[in-house]
Amino acid sequence: MSKTAYINVRLLDPASGLDAMGAVLTEGEEIVDFGPGLFRASAGWRVPSGIQSVDGKGACLAPGLVDMRVQLREPGEEHKETLKTAGEAAVAGGVTSMVCLPNTDPIIDDVASVEFVARRARKVGLVKVYPYAAATKGLAGKELAEYGLLAQAGALAFTDGVHAVADARVMRRALSYASTFDLLIVQHPEEPALALGGAMNSGEMATRLGVPSIPAEAEVIMLERDLRLAKAAGARYHAAHVSTAEGIEAIRRAKARGVRVTCDTAPPYFALNELEVNGWRTFAKLSPPLRDESDRMAVAEGLKDGTIDAIASDHAPQDQDSKRLPFAQAAFGGVGLETLLAVSLELYHNGAMTLLEVLNHLTVKPAGILGLKAGRLEKGAPADLVLFDPNRPWKVVADNFRSKSKNSPFDGRPVQGRVLKTIIDGRPVFALEAEG
Repeated sequence: MSKTAYINVRLLDPASGLDAMGAVLTEGEEIVDFGPGLFRASAGWRVPSGIQSVDGKGACLAPGLVDMRVQLREPGEEHKETLKTAGEAAVAGGVTSMVCLPNTDPIIDDVASVEFVARRARKVGLVKVYPYAAATKGLAGKELAEYGLLAQAGALAFTDGVHAVADARVMRRALSYASTFDLLIVQHPEEPALALGGAMNSGEMATRLGVPSIPAEAEVIMLERDLRLAKAAGARYHAAHVSTAEGIEAIRRAKARGVRVTCDTAPPYFALNELEVNGWRTFAKLSPPLRDESDRMAVAEGLKDGTIDAIASDHAPQDQDSKRLPFAQAAFGGVGLETLLAVSLELYHNGAMTLLEVLNHLTVKPAGILGLKAGRLEKGAPADLVLFDPNRPWKVVADNFRSKSKNSPFDGRPVQGRVLKTIIDGRPVFALEAEG
């Protein structure tokens, strides 16, 4: 097996706290050695013959990003995204492992659908793709899926995707059933009756634009219910894309009480607020909706103090026909794979978090929640790596995305932090220099 040395790099490993200039040695699909002293010589770097050498020129080398919330659209809506286009977008964004929601067509609620995702991902040969399975059959919110069988087939957790499990009795049964296997239930925390017909956050902006709205209370009401049910069942519960101050505070209190709860958020909720909707801008129509400035600040604080465990892209590709509609009728969602790292690095550039703290939320924490062997620099670990320059500026131009859909809420935004190279199982799958 061939060996490759990545030298003259700033090693960043959130799991161990490592932040030092050094090198990484890969052999085949694994990391076989790394550290500040590796290949160092008095006059620079010395790599033994027979080992391919890649000079990082001082850039950062970290574990590849683990994105725990992606909508793939394949099978069923390949005109919006495919495994291939999502994979190309992912590796361009430094993502080496991603987990897809079950809201495809057919829905991922049986063993055959779980196995299809694994087969297709292997055939495409880019990013590692893992599926969630449906919490309820057909995502209908009534009858539980076969958690034990689906977990054996490779499902990492169970969720009804972009819909909440609304019925309290069904959620109670789901948590109880999952707890017998120590499986994870992932919820879209939004009380559907309160959100029905809404298109943006409730408040002055919605009133001024005349847009039907979704109150922030829709999030915390669902969370408070679920957290009590999770506590009673002793189950593992994960709240997806939390976006409100009250919701984050409810999770903070639940963690203090010993509830087995984790949560994630997405870059729009700490980098944008509801003002982005001004002018009925449908690229800013997301689910949950962009909130007010106090909520945005609460999300950033929740990341800083560790209440929020992970940052996910919440990648939700929509075609032009779904977005070029009056605001109330336009589809929810924004693409996020290619901007995940750069926008997350704003937390580092504005001094809210250290570089290791930001990467912690993008690598080892989501991997730990999902039980993936990923997100760490360690001997014997998969050689899934991202080389990036945290200070390199660029402008988000959605038309240049590799994703088939271009519906980015960050379109036109200047950002800082660029992926230079992505390596999966020791194999380079993206290099910025290869851009046309």
